[in-house]
Amino acid sequence: MDNLLQKIKLVLADRGLVRRIMFVLGILAIFRATAAIPIPSVDQAALAQFFTNNQFFGLLNIFSGGGMSNLSIVMLGVSPFITGSIIIQLLTLVFPQLKDMYQEQGEAGRRKMSQYSRLLAVPLAVFQGFGLHVILSQQGIINNLTWFDQALSILVVTAGSIFLMWLGELINEYGIGNGVSMIIFAGIVSSLPGSLSQLVTTYDASMIPTYIGFIVLAIVIIGGVVIITEGERPIPVTYAKRVRGMKVYGGTSTYLPIRVNNAGVMPIIFALSILLFPQMIVNFLARVQNLAVQDISRVITSFLENAWIYGLFYFILVFGFTYFYSAVTFDPHQIAGNLQKGGAFIPGVRPGDPTEMYIGRMLSRLTFFGALFLGVVALLPLVMQEITGIQTLAIGGTSLLIVVSVILDLIKKIDAQVTMREY
Repeated sequence: MDNLLQKIKLVLADRGLVRRIMFVLGILAIFRATAAIPIPSVDQAALAQFFTNNQFFGLLNIFSGGGMSNLSIVMLGVSPFITGSIIIQLLTLVFPQLKDMYQEQGEAGRRKMSQYSRLLAVPLAVFQGFGLHVILSQQGIINNLTWFDQALSILVVTAGSIFLMWLGELINEYGIGNGVSMIIFAGIVSSLPGSLSQLVTTYDASMIPTYIGFIVLAIVIIGGVVIITEGERPIPVTYAKRVRGMKVYGGTSTYLPIRVNNAGVMPIIFALSILLFPQMIVNFLARVQNLAVQDISRVITSFLENAWIYGLFYFILVFGFTYFYSAVTFDPHQIAGNLQKGGAFIPGVRPGDPTEMYIGRMLSRLTFFGALFLGVVALLPLVMQEITGIQTLAIGGTSLLIVVSVILDLIKKIDAQVTMREY
């Protein structure tokens, strides 16, 4: 407790850090204000009924930061930017030039990759906006729109998505924390009062064991996320002694930390984006006036709506994206080369290719446990939903995982700023 109070005092004593935190709070306030502005011609009663019976749009609402629940001008959220980032990062596997740009050019290369993701987000936002308008119009939620009104509405929601993307970039540059994650985090937290009030109004004494089970599950998820996120395997590294003139340099020992989960919460976000995209396309194709297309969309929809098949694909995507993101952010070949150039080596391992193989093998083993944990945590709420029949558990579990991961990342960055100030 004393350590916590001491850290709070250090944070409040750093005016620059306080300004960064206040800037983030101001940006999030602007975001929540725009999320309260609905697009025209929305039937709120039909919208509420639609969300009650549709888990797909409930998950989409997470990425919109709550903007989808009332069809606000920012109802697309940061989903187009996330999808664009996924596509660009997948292209690094196809085009070595992009991978070299990301890993070897440092900050300049990452900025170029982010710029490509932003440019790709614009057509993706237009496509998603058009698809959502068609689906919601067919459901009777958006009424009495002419073609001009519909085009204008799509333009507005596209601009809203780009606006949120810009707010996220402002947080990255002038605030603290990851901008996109903070926007998703703010949307999830803002929905908590409504969810709690709904539980209070629909209280049933027979559901007490279920509520207790959900609380226990939430505590287990929080504890597991903290342990896996903070867990790391230190690999000892020794620097060779070098003689220059009359002085001896090197000979020191340090370690190379490899985290159990290098990817953080990004595999969950990536997996949900991939799962949401085909469902949006299928829902759109179901309204096409063609029997063959409707039959195909009906088969795919029934396939995706199977909870166990959906859960299996969700687990595979989370597991695979954990390995993919770890491979993109932590390259054993580059690490081994840097160690060799700096005159460092791992005791008992020869420099060069043997070091690369050793680091790669260690990374693969640790990532397996991190990927397995994330996959199980992502799948566990879906299993609980099948057992209890409470649909919000699936959404709540994913939301809880994102919230805990974002808070941990924010605390680390605040600690880093405080440490820099002390030095």
